[in-house]
Amino acid sequence: MELPIENKVEKANIKQIDLSDYLTREVIFDFDMKNGLWQEMIIKEKEFRAFIKTFDWSQYENKIVSVYCSVDAIIPAWAFMLVSTQLNTVGAKVYSGNIEATKSAIFFENLNQIDTNTLTNQRVMVKGCSDIPDPTKAYIILTNLLVPKVKSLMFGEPCSAVPVFKRR
Repeated sequence: MELPIENKVEKANIKQIDLSDYLTREVIFDFDMKNGLWQEMIIKEKEFRAFIKTFDWSQYENKIVSVYCSVDAIIPAWAFMLVSTQLNTVGAKVYSGNIEATKSAIFFENLNQIDTNTLTNQRVMVKGCSDIPDPTKAYIILTNLLVPKVKSLMFGEPCSAVPVFKRR
């Protein structure tokens, strides 16, 4: 008589966290400051303000927007503030840097908003993942969030877990 196959991992009631779940799936748009520069080199305030007034900001309505400059230029802080102001008026969520920097910033925002209360006194497994921005930083942030709450913390896969923390 054969015994049914038993899933010991499922029986262990281990909560699994996959950091790739915290990556944004939203489309990110970019705004390149070079378009408002005089000869793609410098800001001339009068011309830049005219550019800001005539630019069609509606294309960024309720979008995520990365603001950066693709050319080597010295741009005063107020110019970025003007662009950010315009983007805010159309409901855009504005980030500084290129699209990759914005994806990273959103990932870390999402990571820091984990509801750790649902993991209180739980056994937690953090899945190894290489598709995330700055993995070392991510694992440290996650560990700092989880250690005060969880019963135990492991890294890897259930079949080959590396124990990281166990509450005594």
